[in-house]
Order: sequence, then C-alpha cells, then structure tokens
Amino acid sequence: MITESSSNYNDLEKMEVTDLLLSMNKEDQSVPQAINKSIPQIEQLVNAIVAKMKLGGRLFYIGAGTSGRLGIVDASECPPTFGVPFDVVIGLIAGGDTAIRKAVEHAEDDAHQAWKDLQEYNINSNDCLIGIAASGRTPYVIGGMEKANENGILTGCIVCNPNSKMADVAQFPVEIIVGPEFVTGSTRMKAGTAQKLCLNMISTSVMIQLGKVKGNKMVDMQLTNFKLEKRAQKMVMEEINVDETTAQTLLKENGSVRKAVDAYKQKNN
Repeated sequence: MITESSSNYNDLEKMEVTDLLLSMNKEDQSVPQAINKSIPQIEQLVNAIVAKMKLGGRLFYIGAGTSGRLGIVDASECPPTFGVPFDVVIGLIAGGDTAIRKAVEHAEDDAHQAWKDLQEYNINSNDCLIGIAASGRTPYVIGGMEKANENGILTGCIVCNPNSKMADVAQFPVEIIVGPEFVTGSTRMKAGTAQKLCLNMISTSVMIQLGKVKGNKMVDMQLTNFKLEKRAQKMVMEEINVDETTAQTLLKENGSVRKAVDAYKQKNN
C-alpha cells in the first residue's frame, strides 16, 4: 500500500507557506512521469473501449470518494465537449449522488451495491466498466467489477498501488504508481491528479477515435453559452471561409459546427 506509506516530508505544520507550496509542486511534477510508464496499459484499455463503443456500447465509471467524484466529472464533461448523449459515458459513486458533495459513511465498504447501481442503467455485455480507486482495494468497486466480469462486460481499472485486488480483477488494469502523498494517505493529491489525467486521456482518446474531433476541433460540442458560441463561430469561419454573420446563421440553423459546415458544403457544392 504505497499510497498509505509515510510522506517524504515531516513537520508540515512548521513549514512556511512557500516551502509547503514548493514541496507539493515538486511532488506533483512526478505524476506525469508515473503516467508515462503506464501508457501501454492505457492504450490497451482505450482500444478495447473503442471497439465496444463503435458497436453501440457505453462507458461506465465506478468509484468511491475522490475517485468516484473524478469519474463523475469526466463523464459529465463528455456531452458538452463531444456532443454525445448523457447516457453514453456514466459515472457512479458509492453512496449515490449525495456522496458527490458529502461523504456517505461506509458506502465504499458494500461489495454488492455497485452492481445494484449499475443495474439501474441496464448495463450489459455491450458496455465497458472502469473501476477507479487509488488503493485498488475498495469493496464497492471490486464487487461491481467482479459481477461485470461474470456478465461478460469489459472491465478496466485505474489504481495507484501495484499488485492490487482491483488490478487482478480487471481485464485491462492501469496501474499508476505515484508514491507516497505529501500528506500521508491523502490520495486526493498525487493519486487524484494521476486519476484525473488518466481519465482525460482515456475519454479524449476514445472520443477522437469515435470521430468526435476533426483536425483538433470539438466539432460536435454543445453551444451552451456565449463563449462556446463564439468559439464555434470562429471554427465555422475558418473551416469554410465565411463571415461572422453567415457562421452565426449556420450554427443557429444546424446546432453544431459539424452540421453547420456540412450543410454549407452540401448547399454550395
């Protein structure tokens, strides 16, 4: 349990703020290097997810505490960023939605609840499930993954300890070993950062492979505020060389950059 091992720093309460910040930053700089070592594992997981989702499958995240919240954040950002429906990438947390803001006592210790939660979404063999837990031993997550395996569902995990039970259960384990936390055992720090970066990589790579990005642009993003509307206008103007008014009209009529560009090209070809 490296994530529970003692910090490399001591007497934190005696440190000046500058020293605290510099020390935390030094520790954080090790996270990308740890992820780099795990890229082959991440690649295998991404390829497996893409194959399932191309056939209409969904992607589920399950976790407890910080790990569960990170999964929910990643899932919630996929619809506005990539224009996918809200039921394509789904994040679940031990203790339910209440636990997003407030810890639910012992919720992570129930090995049977995750599968019950997943049943509400009719999870099936077309889908994928990623368990997230820094420790790699959370009963809620392990129980859900074991039942998923029994039901022919693709399973992966993101953990921050080597040789964990979750990695043993997962078909596609990702182990990111970031070492001891600055505050001993506070896995919302380096481990949480590693999980967030890994989730970014997984969901973004999957969506690119599913055709949700063109060039380097989010052509299917939802136009839910003024900033995004302006970004979309610029993208349309650059893609088909039209003025701002024309771009605005095309977006209003078609709802996305991709559809606006396609409609213009069809009309003018």
